[in-house]
Amino acid sequence: MTERAIRVLFLTRYPVEGASSRYRVFQYIPYLASHGVEATVQSFMNTPMYHLSLGSGNTIAKILATLRATVHRLWALRKWRHYDALYLQRELLPFGRPVIEGWLKTRGAVLFFDYDDALFIKKPSRYNWIATALRSGDKTRKLFRLVHCVVAGNNWLRDAAVEAGALRAVTLEVAEDTARIPMHTPHSNDAPVTIGWLGSPSTVKYLNFIEPALQAIAQKNPHVRWEIMGGKEFTMDGINWTLTDWSLDHELAALARFDIGLMPLPPEDWARGKSGGKARTYMAAGVVPVVADIGYNRELIRHGETGFLCETLDDWESHLSKLIESAELRQRIAHAARNEVEQRFAPATIAHDLALLLKQVIDDVKTH
Repeated sequence: MTERAIRVLFLTRYPVEGASSRYRVFQYIPYLASHGVEATVQSFMNTPMYHLSLGSGNTIAKILATLRATVHRLWALRKWRHYDALYLQRELLPFGRPVIEGWLKTRGAVLFFDYDDALFIKKPSRYNWIATALRSGDKTRKLFRLVHCVVAGNNWLRDAAVEAGALRAVTLEVAEDTARIPMHTPHSNDAPVTIGWLGSPSTVKYLNFIEPALQAIAQKNPHVRWEIMGGKEFTMDGINWTLTDWSLDHELAALARFDIGLMPLPPEDWARGKSGGKARTYMAAGVVPVVADIGYNRELIRHGETGFLCETLDDWESHLSKLIESAELRQRIAHAARNEVEQRFAPATIAHDLALLLKQVIDDVKTH
């Protein structure tokens, strides 16, 4: 394998505020240099465009922002020969067929495609009909077959890429930086227990899948505090949710308030493609994760040891009840979960694996 430093252009979908780009690329950048990778990052969206994209309406402004972003991306690609590889986090452009990617490959560019959601399943945008119209699962499947290596967030996504004809596909689990996230204060019942949910407006609707269980918990435990960060204007009968806007800075304060973290998911393939980001963040913060028993969550959570897996509404109600009652149980699981993240998901470790993969694929392409 080559020992010289390699140059990689990481082309992310979002700025650092966007969870998928932050977790799949940005958090590894500080570590890659020590492994011989000179990394440059160019994000399709800048911060103002990212925040614009999270709201409904403003269609003209969104179109103009997309046009500007497209120009900036194409400008960044003018020096593509300067790099040993181009690393596409999600896609090069959020519209159109992968024509540019094909052109780059025919001229010798080494291409990676990184994804941590089931992008080959078309999901409507809750914000903009134009975004929905531009999405294409078929485009993702074409990229699987076009690039030199697909980097998936979990084994289910990796296998889907292989089934669709990927030349090479590997799993690179998502890291979680415990150096960034302080450990929860010792769990106790001296103050009201807080049950929280952390995420985005597009996924807060999944709380409705467990609404009866949450309502039963609220009725039996009127002292429990409920909080949602990042869900915008979400309501549920019988539960007085405290709603807070998400920001990278305020996320840590919210995690410090949470005692138990929720992650319900629908029983569908889109959920099987999830890579456990929400649950892993809870684990890192010493917040007890109570999650849907589906997909990668089964690989991430050791039931009863580092969190709880729930299949039925009775599961949700039963596990939440036990956790509310016992601070000792919350503390034991929080400690084990934090240790699991420190040992298994350290950014430095996964950045090392990423660097090794980059060099292997580049060497294989250059020698064949």
